[in-house]
Amino acid sequence: MFAIPGKQAVSLTPAAAAEVARLMHQERAQGLRIGVKKGGCAGMEYTMDYVAELDPMDEIVEQDGARVAIAPMAQMFLFGTEIDYEVSLLESGFKFRNPNVVDACGCGESIKFRDADDPQEGPTTA
Repeated sequence: MFAIPGKQAVSLTPAAAAEVARLMHQERAQGLRIGVKKGGCAGMEYTMDYVAELDPMDEIVEQDGARVAIAPMAQMFLFGTEIDYEVSLLESGFKFRNPNVVDACGCGESIKFRDADDPQEGPTTA
């Protein structure tokens, strides 16, 4: 839907691709579907679900044995996002580096996108 010829909608770091491929194999899934939904203190949250069957309306990104499906309503919010997988002493999980996000809550679980009626609002550094 929002594709640019020759450019993937999202990119995966090698760590993220390895974790997605591991999860696909473990759960016998066709891939992981990523999206956004209303919620959290900043207004939106990322979602990730296992894909049993690919939807022809999804944008599919495949890399190093990993397959990510982007839900149709999330494509415009996620275009240009880099997905990483980080492991630390306290936590591990997927991290989204999304150029479309203008604000996030303190815990980083909730995000805000530029309001359609506020063209002056731009990205902030976090």
